[in-house]
Amino acid sequence: MEAKQMVFVNEFTNGILDPDEEMLGPVKDGGHIIANTAPGCWGPMITPCLRGGHEVTKPVFVEGAEVGDAIVIKINNIQVTSVVTSSGNDKPVEGRFIGDPFVAVKCPECGEMHPDTLIEGTGPKAIRCKKCGADVTPFIFTNGYTMAFDADHKVGVTLNREAAEMAAADGKKYMLTPENSVQNPIVTFAPHDMVGTVARLRPFLGQLGTTPSRKFPDSHNAGDFGQFLINAPHEYGLSKEQLEERTDGHMDINRVREGAVVICPVKVPGGGIYIGDMHAMQGNGEIAGHTTDVSGIVSLQVHVIKGLRLDGPILLPVEEDLPYLAKPITNAEKERALSLAKQWGIEELEESLPISIIGTGSNLNEATEIGLKRAADLFEITVPEVMNRATITGSIEIGRHPGVVTITFLAPINYLDKLGLTELVKKQYLLK
Repeated sequence: MEAKQMVFVNEFTNGILDPDEEMLGPVKDGGHIIANTAPGCWGPMITPCLRGGHEVTKPVFVEGAEVGDAIVIKINNIQVTSVVTSSGNDKPVEGRFIGDPFVAVKCPECGEMHPDTLIEGTGPKAIRCKKCGADVTPFIFTNGYTMAFDADHKVGVTLNREAAEMAAADGKKYMLTPENSVQNPIVTFAPHDMVGTVARLRPFLGQLGTTPSRKFPDSHNAGDFGQFLINAPHEYGLSKEQLEERTDGHMDINRVREGAVVICPVKVPGGGIYIGDMHAMQGNGEIAGHTTDVSGIVSLQVHVIKGLRLDGPILLPVEEDLPYLAKPITNAEKERALSLAKQWGIEELEESLPISIIGTGSNLNEATEIGLKRAADLFEITVPEVMNRATITGSIEIGRHPGVVTITFLAPINYLDKLGLTELVKKQYLLK
């Protein structure tokens, strides 16, 4: 099929990222992807026919992307479309799953695996097995809220019981779930433990990446959630070694927002770019385990970098989101530094630019170790050098608790030159 300059996406997976499934597209190298994305966590979590805990878009094939390459994804626009959503901290319901409530839901009465469901009324018992009528929800809230957004999607306010139940009675309308989405809208539960709380919106993508080289439940395509797959008692169980085939597309890093650039590994022909899990806002760490899942419109531009072999993603945040120590050195700072250097007999300064390497693991310590090693391997330097650079010219920041971090530092331009990344980073930070 001839590659297109623009690919529109409004189809979704069943929660499984499968490298053997046919992809959408192809999109041209340098082309654009526009997608209507479905809410990520809570809706799919209460929809047992979805087998991955999320509902992401079907992957898009990128022309010219081969295994061992990388794909640059520029996030041109993120627009929230939901009017209301619900979220909060979760608790699995025992007896309603085999090994993993995100992946292998089982009806507690008829035993149907991945049962189709009906919505009967509102509240946490509204999701019913279509076959036998049993309450089949694998998760409930420990503390939850329903939030409405203003018309400009600048602020949100949490609702009381009456307002939450009004939204629950017509969930798809208020959440504006895409037509091809099959998830049950989470506003159906009408949680209202916090009332009148005000939050600012800063939307971002919790899921943005490329397809792994083996089947992965979408929410488990990361080093922390992926731990649940190791020796799991369901069909998607894998070994610790096989977990390395992930691409870390499920990052939940709030800096993956409009204006940012994500550079992703290509582990299957065409890369297979998928999108989802848009959130209205999130503090570093997503410590509640979940935040405000919303529907939205996303516009991306993609570009293939030949021969750039990556284990996981690289992030170029917008400059505002860079740690203070990792912001590009200004001309005034360079002049001051050069004057100091000459006092000490140093004639030339190192030229550098910001970069963030993603690390994921079973916990934050392991994620940091993996991120440091990825950075060291990328630039062919030692881990201690990366540690020093991240300490004095950058920062280690939590993306998601329990195990996603960014290793951010000012990388010497000659390091970036070897990888062909210098001009891309300069363009991101409007440097000549």
